[in-house]
Amino acid sequence: MPAEPFDAIVVGAGQAGPAIAARCSDEGLRTALIERGHFGGTCVNVGCIPTKTLVASARAVHMARRGAQFGFEAGAVRVDMARVKARKAAIVAQSREGVETWVRGLERTEVIVGEARFTAPGTLQVGSHKLAAPRIFLDVGGRSVRPDLPGIGSVPTLDNESILELSEVPEHLVIIGGSYIGLEFAQMMRRFGAEVTVVERATRLLPREDADVSDGIRAILQAEGVRFAMGTECMALSRAGGRIVVGGACGGEQPSISGSHLLLAVGRRPNTDGLGLEAAGIQADERGYITVDDQCRTTAEGVWAVGDCNGRGAFTHTSWNDHEIVVANLFDHDPRRISDRIPCYALFIDPALGRVGLTETQALATGHPVLGARMPMQRVGRARESGETQGFMKVMVDARSKLILGAAILGHNGDEVVHAFLDLMAARQPYTVMSRAVHIHPTVSELLPTLLQQLKPLN
Repeated sequence: MPAEPFDAIVVGAGQAGPAIAARCSDEGLRTALIERGHFGGTCVNVGCIPTKTLVASARAVHMARRGAQFGFEAGAVRVDMARVKARKAAIVAQSREGVETWVRGLERTEVIVGEARFTAPGTLQVGSHKLAAPRIFLDVGGRSVRPDLPGIGSVPTLDNESILELSEVPEHLVIIGGSYIGLEFAQMMRRFGAEVTVVERATRLLPREDADVSDGIRAILQAEGVRFAMGTECMALSRAGGRIVVGGACGGEQPSISGSHLLLAVGRRPNTDGLGLEAAGIQADERGYITVDDQCRTTAEGVWAVGDCNGRGAFTHTSWNDHEIVVANLFDHDPRRISDRIPCYALFIDPALGRVGLTETQALATGHPVLGARMPMQRVGRARESGETQGFMKVMVDARSKLILGAAILGHNGDEVVHAFLDLMAARQPYTVMSRAVHIHPTVSELLPTLLQQLKPLN
């Protein structure tokens, strides 16, 4: 059976795929969009939207318990996890249905549900349906890693997807992995009422962050009762009655930890296995990430890879930017590149961490003269008024060019305020543009000029 011809094929309806399909449609291209599961990808279904919905519920619970600090009594707070879950499910469904309605309503676009794999260059098979196109865009996403730990097959485990389906608060949640996903769930579940222990191989949390950032995050979570077992090597899993035991597999002094539930949060892997990349001449690295150039082109002519599967960013915003890069190059004669974007992300604990550009360690490693400033959130009037004085803000500047190299805001609204630095960096303007600006009082952002006025040499 010959392949059905299309002008463009998009595999995956995550963050980038539907937007690329929409642009192809606008350009008059007959387009096929293939999706094997839920529309919206990781972010909509098992990532940003459901987790931040749960984070919001957990914060509401936490603030109700803090009523006495603000002059009121709310009484005993009881968490109904089934209702929390129902709220999350409703918000996810609304978002998912919105994406699907949009995609199915695109002109010149055919939606095909099923598993896609390459059978030859430029040719894909979905069940009995064979398709071919001169332009193919892969937006297949990723999933959680299941580590090869001794005894893992003998215990029930949760990942970032299955933990979203809990209808009861765990009695004691043990989390293997002290990175972004694990820490967000740690605080969230602790606020819902679970005991929480985070087990991490490294000697500090988030080792890619500066030590003061890592320590600040740990202090925030410990203040709420989250426990940590750092430097835990050779982990092994076992059952003891109805409990799950995480213990050392190579001796030492590390005590075993017993919990009712176990969350694995040790990283992500791309959904590229089973895609038949070899048949299309598409190269991938040893972890399965598709090799792309600075404009998301793969090693196969006419094939692009966007989002989590290309290993060039692990966030919804980088996936969306991949889409912008691809369509700009294809249709707008605008040579946008992955290397143009400034690294930026947030850790959505409460208060959040907002991060842009280089860490202090990375800035100093450049060998250039670096200026830096640091300010505790206790200095911020808006933070004091809101009862949110944990954390700090800091910034690094190139002493010669006066350009901002990076910043971290761990504190009240840090995930929002940090964009002021990001925009200045994107505009490639010197820090003096902000240090001389007049910001609104009382806000967190009003302290950014003050912070920049305190710059001192770091090397």
